[in-house]
Amino acid sequence: MKNISNRLKELRQELKLTQEEFAKILGIGKSALCMIETGRSALSERNRNIIIQQLNINPRWLDEGEGNMFNGPKDMIPYLRRSDHPVTDQSVPLYNIEATAGLVPLFSDNKTIKPVDYINIPNLPKCDGAVHVVGDSMYPILKSGDIVLYKHLSDLTSIFWGDMYLLSIDLEGDEYVMVKYIHKSEKPGCVKLVSQNTFYPDQDVELRKIRALAYIKASIRMNSIR
Repeated sequence: MKNISNRLKELRQELKLTQEEFAKILGIGKSALCMIETGRSALSERNRNIIIQQLNINPRWLDEGEGNMFNGPKDMIPYLRRSDHPVTDQSVPLYNIEATAGLVPLFSDNKTIKPVDYINIPNLPKCDGAVHVVGDSMYPILKSGDIVLYKHLSDLTSIFWGDMYLLSIDLEGDEYVMVKYIHKSEKPGCVKLVSQNTFYPDQDVELRKIRALAYIKASIRMNSIR
């Protein structure tokens, strides 16, 4: 019976990645990956999130060895999520959050807000818009300056626990826009916001304080040479 360590090695080989390349995706060293693949160290929750979110891996396969390894074709791994249906051709508007004064006015009046540009990616899941990421709480999956493409959610009960979201929170009248994983909270009426970067602690937030919510469908890494 294969365990999660064996499946990680199987996944790496299926993607034709070296240990160095796979470790870089997870944001760990080669020696740490070797420890995980040999069963001498456990796979952390954050590394599990990277594998599921970034590589589009079926969580049931990863945890229990059941079902298909991938949630979609391997050539669509950077874009597809388990609930996505690709659109052959679409132009996704890129917005400037600072110019729109936050997510709330953007989501409530996006028909009159002028995008700064448009993004075209073949076979991308249906998206409502895109914005630049600010901060490093989701590093190494996302870094400041990257672009996330999102689908607006009007119903807060439609949350897929453990997935990544773009959200706006009301804290004493001020709006804070952030990208976080959303998990169930042990506190009644709250959700737990989880960062990828371990320097940022988990935070329980009252559900009623979430003013705007969007499901992140894809991301674009911005690299530049100065």
